[in-house]
Amino acid sequence: MMQRRQLLQAGAAGAALGLSHLQEALALGLGGGDGFAAGVPELLPLQGLDGRDLEARDLQIEGRLPAALRGTYYKNGPGLMSRGGQRYRHWFDGDGLVQAWRFDGGRVSHQARFVQTQKFRAESQAGRFLLPAYGTAIKPELPITGPDSVNVANTSVLRQGGRLYALWEGGSAYELDADSLAAKGPRVWAPELAGMPFSAHPKVEADGTLWNFGSTPGGRLALYQISPQGQVLRSTVFKVPASTTMVHDFVVTERYLVFLLAPIHLDMQAVHAGSAMLDAMSWVPADGTQLLLVSKADFNQRRLFSMPAAMVFHFGNGWDDGKQLQLDYVEAPALPEVNVSLRAIMRGERRLHQPSTPRFLRLDLDSGRITLQSREESVEFPVVDPRVVAQRYRHVWYPAAIDTQGRWGYDGLLHLDIESGRRQRFCFGQDVVVEEHVLVPKPGSSKEGEGWLLGLCFDSRRQRSFASVFDAQAISAGPLAKVWLPYWVTYGFHGKFYAA
Repeated sequence: MMQRRQLLQAGAAGAALGLSHLQEALALGLGGGDGFAAGVPELLPLQGLDGRDLEARDLQIEGRLPAALRGTYYKNGPGLMSRGGQRYRHWFDGDGLVQAWRFDGGRVSHQARFVQTQKFRAESQAGRFLLPAYGTAIKPELPITGPDSVNVANTSVLRQGGRLYALWEGGSAYELDADSLAAKGPRVWAPELAGMPFSAHPKVEADGTLWNFGSTPGGRLALYQISPQGQVLRSTVFKVPASTTMVHDFVVTERYLVFLLAPIHLDMQAVHAGSAMLDAMSWVPADGTQLLLVSKADFNQRRLFSMPAAMVFHFGNGWDDGKQLQLDYVEAPALPEVNVSLRAIMRGERRLHQPSTPRFLRLDLDSGRITLQSREESVEFPVVDPRVVAQRYRHVWYPAAIDTQGRWGYDGLLHLDIESGRRQRFCFGQDVVVEEHVLVPKPGSSKEGEGWLLGLCFDSRRQRSFASVFDAQAISAGPLAKVWLPYWVTYGFHGKFYAA
């Protein structure tokens, strides 16, 4: 047990800085000062909030909200971008802001609360940043004793075993009160797992079984199997048999856990010398990307396959029948392009770059042959019906860039039938930035995709945020309803809906 903890904590200084946020870094740049977002109105939410919480009841509803849509949509993302005149250089450095959109029989309320992590409390009291971040080099003024010293809890959410968590893959899951959103502290799943990173992309199967991982800069991977009641059933830590710095997401099939290990190297000497993590990364395409297959039945049974270098951050889903394995993901521009885009966008400059596009992978489990298919739509943040996780599936939904005309962000939604190749699209227009949307199954339904597509948007003309609700099988007809906030909120990363 001690060896396991030491292996993970050996890479704590790197893991703590959120290595796996690179995809989120593609998105936005920050200007600064009183003129923030002048001339680029879609960037206004990246001004950030001042650390105070938000709340609004009986929200304005445009259209007809489905009466059967009952439950809470939790959304997480960076909310605080500056302190004491100092501003983060990267969007994903911001302290976590968890939102709760509560739907109750046609009425909706909104609550947003900053996650009171150890870091957030210390810096709030000091009135300035005290600790380094993944994309911003800050000289530490407090001791870093492990990943949770710099945990910003800003990437996703999870409800498991009756508990709610804010997730950030550099460190522990941070437990919150599901009603008040008050922080309770880091979750230790078991004594021997204290200090292990816990990814922001856990996979929950239809029976409630949760699978997750955590990665460290030292090339080690932790695996978790957790029961629907929140108990650790199995865990392990092992050295990844490939040269990679970061793992952001993964896929679960009936028999396997699947990872795509991108050829990203990290210069730890540069990090220890004070460099930001992002600046210390390099892309080595000659190494290719490695597909790591881990048996769910026995974590010690692992296979490695080679494929061309690919920058992969988010998966939709995967399945296998014992003979072949299929999955989908979104391929992003390679690391050099990401870095160039980051520098320009973080200066508040719009910059056209190569889009992220859908990919479909098939692996013959006997021969090891990998076949890839691609599409050209500009998309990200794929989601599937939560009832088909790890099972054969047919439908994927994405935010999409349809008619942005040079403006930043996604302006629409795409529904793709991966068996027929048919697609549906809806475009909100140039004034709206579209975030991740999730599939909410209709109560009593069993058919894949029979539900609502729910997510957040920002109207740059009105300078207000809203939630949109679509019939997931007819998104081209437009939203059934928009639920308007009386204010705007910062852009988030990932969310989950939990039915009442």
